[in-house]
Amino acid sequence: MNICTYSYEEFLHLVKSFHGTLAPGLLIGGFMVDLAMKNLPDGELFDAICETPVCLPDAVQILTPCTIGNGWLSVVPFGKFAVTLYEKYSGRGVRVYLDTEKLNNWPEIRDWYLKKKKKQDQDSEKLFGQIKEAGHGLLSLQKVQVEPEKVRRKKMGPVAVCPVCQEAYPTRDGDKCRSCQGDTPYSDIVSVSASK
Repeated sequence: MNICTYSYEEFLHLVKSFHGTLAPGLLIGGFMVDLAMKNLPDGELFDAICETPVCLPDAVQILTPCTIGNGWLSVVPFGKFAVTLYEKYSGRGVRVYLDTEKLNNWPEIRDWYLKKKKKQDQDSEKLFGQIKEAGHGLLSLQKVQVEPEKVRRKKMGPVAVCPVCQEAYPTRDGDKCRSCQGDTPYSDIVSVSASK
């Protein structure tokens, strides 16, 4: 059994090293990316869309050249376990999703995915066994036409130095950076010298 160019065992190793732990969503995500890749024409340059920020983007980044950093992977906050791979320029592609109608054949996966069991009550060995056995059998595929401009990351554009913090920021954000406008996750920032 292969997931893209990796054996199942090699993929498990990659998952552990990239994600930090084995995660059911990431294993299912591997089968999703594999199925999508098998349904794209060979040699196409493609981008990806994940409809959730949970686990699935890691599968895309492990198995394809599409990453958040290079802008070829877009994450849209729909909360659906679905991935789309599409040709960069035409927008033609395939969307693969975890099909809830197929979950009844796999009760441990169903209970995990639909959050019917708390994590401590799940049988991990059974869950991972069912994922491996089910593979593509959990998934459905749709042909889609993507409007790339709706999901592509916007270019940074012109840059200025913030008059408050003295850091560079995109000028589209206004006369100072978003942090200095109060849009920050930090409640306190203390400068320290970097040591070698």
